[in-house]
Amino acid sequence: MAAAAAAVLRRARLVVLVLVLVLAMVGAAEGAEMTTHIKVYWHDVVSGTNPTAVQVAQAPTTNSSASFFGVVMVIDDPLTEGPDMKNSAPVGRAQGTYISAGKDKVALLMNMNFVFQSGTYNGSTVAIMGRNEVLSAVREMAIVGGTGVFRWAQGYAQARTHTFDKKAGDATIEYNLYIKH
Repeated sequence: MAAAAAAVLRRARLVVLVLVLVLAMVGAAEGAEMTTHIKVYWHDVVSGTNPTAVQVAQAPTTNSSASFFGVVMVIDDPLTEGPDMKNSAPVGRAQGTYISAGKDKVALLMNMNFVFQSGTYNGSTVAIMGRNEVLSAVREMAIVGGTGVFRWAQGYAQARTHTFDKKAGDATIEYNLYIKH
């Protein structure tokens, strides 16, 4: 009888061990990070009667040949699925600021939230911050947080100029976001 009791006890321990392992695996799967790639187009409109980017400050003197140095812009730029703002589906807004922080190059300090207003990510945001050397083919900035689906987000954003109207100052930029959340 003692041998039978010992066998039952071993089986019970084995069942408990299997249950603990299964619960640990389920917990690990629930906490697993995923990476999401999102491609959007950012439309910075400084011209016309309804701009989406406005200058709110400028340094009184810059001691720089780049007269743009020290300019602070506030943005509420449209984000769309495609590069044509008029014929592409809206995705959301880019809200925040950019500051001309480069004395020798056109380099901006970007500080903005991508606020998603449609589709799977509706109501979620991604916070982007970093250096944007405008004349470089590809610029990389950090994703430093998010809300909603992107709570605890981290990652990076790559920006590529799609179009720039030198006369008007308007730009369309392709943003590829790589978000761990």
